[in-house]
Amino acid sequence: MNTRIAKKTMTIVNRKNSAVCVASVLLILSLDSSSAFAPPQSPSLVSTTSPSTTHHRLHNRLYALTTEEEAKAQQKEQKEEILNEASEALTSVGWSAPMAEDELTSDDPFVQKINAQIQEESGVNLDELLNPAKVVNLERDLVNLRSELATLTGMGNDIDVMNSSTEECDGGGGGEDADKIRTKIEKKERDLLIERRSVFRGWLKNVFLGQAVLSLGLSWIMATDPSILFGSFDWYNNVRSIDVSIQVLGFWWWWLFIVPSLRSRRPKGFEKKALDIAFIGTPAVSLIAPAATKDTALIWIANFVLVAGAYAFSYATYDENESGDDSKQPEWLKFVMKSLDFGVGKERGARK
Repeated sequence: MNTRIAKKTMTIVNRKNSAVCVASVLLILSLDSSSAFAPPQSPSLVSTTSPSTTHHRLHNRLYALTTEEEAKAQQKEQKEEILNEASEALTSVGWSAPMAEDELTSDDPFVQKINAQIQEESGVNLDELLNPAKVVNLERDLVNLRSELATLTGMGNDIDVMNSSTEECDGGGGGEDADKIRTKIEKKERDLLIERRSVFRGWLKNVFLGQAVLSLGLSWIMATDPSILFGSFDWYNNVRSIDVSIQVLGFWWWWLFIVPSLRSRRPKGFEKKALDIAFIGTPAVSLIAPAATKDTALIWIANFVLVAGAYAFSYATYDENESGDDSKQPEWLKFVMKSLDFGVGKERGARK
């Protein structure tokens, strides 16, 4: 009985093992067949990442590129803002881009038109304004900006920008670039309105003259005996060599305050020529004279003699018919004289 049961059990196990073997063979054949019909792939090109991971990587790369472009655009805008601020600061003191010698003189129709408008508005000439250079520069900048605005807004070249207002040059629209130009125009028009009403009054000239006279007296005391002014202060008695420093400042006062105060009155004729010479000569004296003498009073007197001599020389040699004619001057002297004219009304067509 037991023998029969054992034989049956062995038969069942053998059948099960054979079934497992058959199943294993069929599975292997199916895998081989599927791989046989699959396209061949290079091991190096097979991607082990999922589609979602690849999508995230592409998204991050695009975001990085977009962020980099935005950063570059922001840096460009910041540079433009800095340049605009610097340009406005320079324009506020009468500076403008270099101009050719034959451009925007007092005989230029553009300058004559400005002069006529100011005479009609205020009853004074252009060179009698507080900042004639700035007025001419602002007017020129407005013409250029209105021309750009007319081009951006579709007005084209059909409009006479020189004789047209901003409203006449603005055709509307134009996008962000046109809006920026409108903002610039609005600011420059406000500045121009203020400058055209700022007249260089006679009382202001008297203030500069009084400042020069006061500086003359103070500088002499500083160069000779500064204790008269500062002897009652503790710092004067306690700080080493402070008296020598004040004495040196006393003879430098000619170049720092006295001559500039006289030049700020916008003198004409021989006086302007004299002060130009003095403005060049006084620093030379103050630099060279200490090599010959340590007496600050003598150096102060040397500056005084130079200024007085400049007045005498200019008065004796000045020819009104040759005023403004610098054709015989060397180029370096022309450059120096134009630099000295900066800010006194002559540098941008205020007068010849």
